[in-house]
Amino acid sequence: MNLVYDPGAIVHSIQLAVAPVFLLTAVSGMIGTVAHRLARIVDRARVLEAFLHSAAQGPVPPSIYRELALLRTRGWLVTLCIGLLTLCGFLIGLTILFLFLGQTTEFDSPSWAVGSFLAGVMSFLLALVLFFVETVAATRILNFGRRPRHP
Repeated sequence: MNLVYDPGAIVHSIQLAVAPVFLLTAVSGMIGTVAHRLARIVDRARVLEAFLHSAAQGPVPPSIYRELALLRTRGWLVTLCIGLLTLCGFLIGLTILFLFLGQTTEFDSPSWAVGSFLAGVMSFLLALVLFFVETVAATRILNFGRRPRHP
């Protein structure tokens, strides 16, 4: 692997590698948002579990168990979303590496760069779908103006 020391090629390779960095910015923002949602889910589950374990309480309303089940599902969706966003970040990082190596060495990188970029974008899109599904699941607990039913 011979290194190319042409300053023009190095500047061009940096320009090519910077473009996917914008997607990394979006990924980091999404990870922060989704991690915050996970923290809220865990906090709410802890409150409900503390309510269940308190000895002073009488019979537990079934709605508590339903909400805990929904929180478990939401936690799973958010965790999977974070995993896909992390994979996306990794793949975009590989894209940047392949673009840079393709411009500065004799490494033939176009197909690798395209493949890693497309896989990164697909994982980002899947993470967005999971984020939407989790958001819809979060609103299932709301009554939206309906009167609560009492068994």
